[in-house]
Amino acid sequence: MNQHKIFTMPFASVYPHYVKKAERKGRTKSEVDHVIFWLTGYNKEQLDIVLTEKTNFETFFKNAPQLNPNVSKITGVICGHRDEDIEDPLMQKIRYLDKLIDELAKGKPMEKILRS
Repeated sequence: MNQHKIFTMPFASVYPHYVKKAERKGRTKSEVDHVIFWLTGYNKEQLDIVLTEKTNFETFFKNAPQLNPNVSKITGVICGHRDEDIEDPLMQKIRYLDKLIDELAKGKPMEKILRS
């Protein structure tokens, strides 16, 4: 899938997959939301609006209240690419979220996922 398709894809179309992935591994929707809130600065009401309005990934990240200042601590490989080496800022943010959801699904403690 090319980047433009990912950027214009509604966040709401991927969100259930994040939740399902986490729940299959014994984690909760609430934990998925917590990770999203940590990364983006959104709160529950704002996330609900994003999901209802079918906001695309580009707008989701562009309108994020505040990217977490510890985002640079998210390192590693996701989808075959090192997070810190991804040049497109939007794709990097999408991969950061993918990485956090993967860590959640793998059972990492929340304090490690949130780089506390």
